[in-house]
Amino acid sequence: MFLLLLALLGLAPAAFAQSGQIEQEALQYFTALLRIDSSNPPGHETRVAEYLKSVCDREGIPGELLGDHPERQNFVARLKGSGAARPLLLMAHSDVVPAERSQWSVDPFGGVVKDGYIWGRGAQDTKSLLAAELAVFVALKRGGAPLQRDVIFLSESDEEAGSSGIQWMIAHAWDKIDAEFALNEGGFAELLAGGKILYNVQTTEKIPTRVKLVAQGTAGHGSMPRADNAVVHLAQAIVRLAEAEQPVRLNATTREYFHSLAGLPEYAQLAPAFAKLDKRGQAAAARREIVRQSPMLAAMLSTSVSPTMLQAGLKVNIIPTTAEAQVDVRRLPDETAAEVLERFRKIVNDPEVKVEKLAGGDQEMPATEPSSRTSVLYRAIEEVVRQDKGPDGSTPAVLPLLLLGATDGAFLRARGMGVYGVPLFPTPVDERRAHGNDERVSVESFAKGVRLLDSIVRKVAQ
Repeated sequence: MFLLLLALLGLAPAAFAQSGQIEQEALQYFTALLRIDSSNPPGHETRVAEYLKSVCDREGIPGELLGDHPERQNFVARLKGSGAARPLLLMAHSDVVPAERSQWSVDPFGGVVKDGYIWGRGAQDTKSLLAAELAVFVALKRGGAPLQRDVIFLSESDEEAGSSGIQWMIAHAWDKIDAEFALNEGGFAELLAGGKILYNVQTTEKIPTRVKLVAQGTAGHGSMPRADNAVVHLAQAIVRLAEAEQPVRLNATTREYFHSLAGLPEYAQLAPAFAKLDKRGQAAAARREIVRQSPMLAAMLSTSVSPTMLQAGLKVNIIPTTAEAQVDVRRLPDETAAEVLERFRKIVNDPEVKVEKLAGGDQEMPATEPSSRTSVLYRAIEEVVRQDKGPDGSTPAVLPLLLLGATDGAFLRARGMGVYGVPLFPTPVDERRAHGNDERVSVESFAKGVRLLDSIVRKVAQ
């Protein structure tokens, strides 16, 4: 029956000929989830929650839809263990960012499988993880092996806009998700040259901090240039802020990350720069060297600044009184918003430009310490993925990662839970399409990720 489904999806059965039932069912869940349009806004994550409940109901697993809005429900289910250890939480969000359909080569909500890939909005962020966790959860129930700890499955709503889903669960249903640690999104398995894989386990993340620049000037006719033109003040402030070097600051995660990266042959050219990051007076120059070769790596070293929105004027021949810019700031987790704002004001250095937090912006994640790299769960991830030998027989590198983006995991870390972005679905750098057009995951990579997740969960839970 499943091979018939694969044929209908356009996937040659041979591609899954060596796969077990768990990978096959994960693919079935994955394509079904991709066909549910849970674009946020508006969300409608209840459609996802109802699908997940229907699967759990068929398997005899009790689950609940929870939340304060009928169209934006979370879903939570639990497999009971002996209680010898505290629970393990498997979590993934059910909403996705909107898709610009005209820019896609396939229907973004078609759950299309073709050319060796699974296509759809949320394929990478993060319905692949949601499907894999569901498949592992169901397999644990069917297997019937004793569990030393409860395993909780959580699908939370509204991660992409305001994190209201996880915050509601923490405030109103904490007992249903309270766990020793959690597996979440945020890690990634990077496919290197020659088939080698670098496994990045997310243990901490940057904090989105929305900032507004408001410039004041004097209104007037466009034919009479003015020194106190608000648009000019704003433009100069944006350039100063965007071009300023933010201070390099390492934490426990990034210090180990760059130290480990320096030992990999693929990063030998940058190893001398990595070695200077912890040396007084040399860090800024080292970061400049790194940014020339890898802006992504450089972004882990300091707070980042990206002007994204501008607003000024009523008519082309009227000099406006005010001009405003919104800036997407991702600050390091050991910096406060007050520190960042004060530094920005000094950089802008213009009394006609106010630098302030954007009122009504997205919910700001809490600043937390990185999750422990000595926990049972982190060690299990290391042990499992290191068994995935490279083509040359080499042992894969496993590194703790500071995520440049943000996840709901920060809210759980703030409650003392260890949260780890699990590195599944090996992907080349140029195939990272989360939030982009033609988002997709290779069939081979997805199957590998499901197997890895199953091994990690069993090692910790059984």
